[in-house]
Amino acid sequence: MWKSIPVFVATVLTASACLASDLTPLERRWLRGIWPVVVFAKAEGMPLDIVVQPQPTPGAAPLALGFVDGRCKLAFSMRGNEQAQATIDRIEPDLFDATLELMAAHELGHCRRYLDGTWLGSPAGFTGSVPAGLPPEFLSAYVHMAAARREEGYADLVGLAWVQQRHRQNYARLHAWLVEERARDLIAGSHHDTLAWLRLAVDGVALTQPSIFVGAAKLWGAGLAAAQ
Repeated sequence: MWKSIPVFVATVLTASACLASDLTPLERRWLRGIWPVVVFAKAEGMPLDIVVQPQPTPGAAPLALGFVDGRCKLAFSMRGNEQAQATIDRIEPDLFDATLELMAAHELGHCRRYLDGTWLGSPAGFTGSVPAGLPPEFLSAYVHMAAARREEGYADLVGLAWVQQRHRQNYARLHAWLVEERARDLIAGSHHDTLAWLRLAVDGVALTQPSIFVGAAKLWGAGLAAAQ
């Protein structure tokens, strides 16, 4: 959920998937938690695989997504990784499964954008601004970071749209959890600064659509200007 796709793809290509019998208790618990999202993706016809990285992955995002050979790779990087347990420790026990579903649905938002061929793109007519005085040598990096930030904003809204559909009674608490996660160690304007979009989704009403992707897209477009 919290790691950028381009960095992750190389890791997927060099890792071998573990057999289900080889999963650790922590991996099995995460898998149970995200399973409703996996079932949904399969029903939608989305080409989704689950990859478990067998090597130690300290500091990696416990759950992330890559795109390889036309397929989305939902990956666990939990072995030798304190972040996997630390993430669990920040979740209220009665919200555990719903929170993992939110995280997995976020990754499904990335998958949808890849499959649609719109990754790092923006709606027609939208022109992102560049900070005044930005040195020319930093322009390319800034433009890429801003595009990645927009993708994270969209994916967060997909996660919240899932919550609005499946866990509406706990929407406020799950939204608050996501805001807290995004505000932790925040660098304003960086890849994971999605607060502009989260502020538009406080009550979840605007995300109420038959499709979680349609609901997210509507609010995502509205938040682009606010995120500048």
